[in-house]
Amino acid sequence: MTEKTLRRCRWVDESDPIYVAYHDKEWGVPVHEDRRLFELLVLETFQAGLSWRTVLHKRENFRTALDGFDPARVAAYDEAKLEALMADPGIIRNRAKLRAAVVNARVFLEIQAQWGSFDAYLWSFTNGRVIRRTDGQHPARTELSDRVSRDLKRRGMAFVGSVTIYSYLQAAGVVDDHEPECFLYRGEEE
Repeated sequence: MTEKTLRRCRWVDESDPIYVAYHDKEWGVPVHEDRRLFELLVLETFQAGLSWRTVLHKRENFRTALDGFDPARVAAYDEAKLEALMADPGIIRNRAKLRAAVVNARVFLEIQAQWGSFDAYLWSFTNGRVIRRTDGQHPARTELSDRVSRDLKRRGMAFVGSVTIYSYLQAAGVVDDHEPECFLYRGEEE
């Protein structure tokens, strides 16, 4: 099968190569590297209220603006840096979300210090297992996203409601929600 004849999840806009590449190479693939986990967390929090396409098309601009998604560098941002980010037309300029990125980076570092890595913390919620949905449904939130969201909020993170966290769990591959007709569908849990 060629890339054009592959069947994908219904939500994929086949006319957008960035969207197709995200679906085919990233979405639902387990991530265990902390900087990538931080990147996805930041992107998902910026997506709240916007389309994922908007975020994906600004991803490289975010990477540059946020120092390669280095949580230690983002955690150190001051008001002057936030003002510079607010002037950057290449990213989503939302002051509350930019402040949340800084706060969330600080909490991310605290979790790393406590758990040894953010990866260990995040995957502890599923005992290291990928959760695979086999019904082809995409809920907005689940009991798992409720638990992770509650814990992150308790630790001080912002813009991490259950719906955002469910999308994050999908992006990080903790949850694999590929639809049964999608060429990436894997079926039951491993």
